[in-house]
Amino acid sequence: MSTPHNSANPGDFAKTVLMPGDPLRAKFVAETFLEDARLVNNVRGIGGYTGTYKGHPVSVMASGMGMPSIGIYSYELYHFYGVENIIRIGSAGAIREDVKVRDLVLGIGACTNSNFASQFSLHGTFAPTASWPLLSRAVNAAEALGVRYHVGNLLSSDTFYNDDSEEANEMWRRMGVMAIEMEAAGLYMTAARAGKNALAICTVSDHLVTGEATTAEERQTTFTAMMEVALETAAAMDKENGAAS
Repeated sequence: MSTPHNSANPGDFAKTVLMPGDPLRAKFVAETFLEDARLVNNVRGIGGYTGTYKGHPVSVMASGMGMPSIGIYSYELYHFYGVENIIRIGSAGAIREDVKVRDLVLGIGACTNSNFASQFSLHGTFAPTASWPLLSRAVNAAEALGVRYHVGNLLSSDTFYNDDSEEANEMWRRMGVMAIEMEAAGLYMTAARAGKNALAICTVSDHLVTGEATTAEERQTTFTAMMEVALETAAAMDKENGAAS
């Protein structure tokens, strides 16, 4: 079975998929951390790989940029390929002083300026949140690895270049938002509607207050703490699900 955006066969994806935005980061994760990784999808250059991590099946596939893109790929994985858990591993721009470049931010919630939720015809405002089974295990993994991390709200923005960015960022900062990225809210809403699990783990690639930033190459290959936390989370989910069955 294939979809408009995925040429994989049934069973090609593991129950947990790591989802970076960048196809090259997906390739890096597969080649660096997975054993016997094989390419299962490459439609539009969005590489999807499946292998094992410490004996546990794990997949990694890129999402592209923005909520429309991750909405497509996550929907197809959840609905057509039996995926239960998607962990976004991306970059984010910090807007709080206590959140430093290269820190991890685990999005317990994802505020947004997007109209993505309008498709569900809700009589109110939906609050996109992470799934506790993934979040709790990610916190445990970060603690065990000794990684500096924060848990709190992200802002998923539809725009990268904003006319009112400084004013808007300050307003979100006042509300306690840690960092800005472009996908988590769309992923959380898609997972909620499908009855599946989702979590965004982001590495702070730049600081929108101090101006500190990493390079594109560093974002692709050096954010390994985030990758390891996500992989340990995936392994924990698979181990516990296996024990339960």
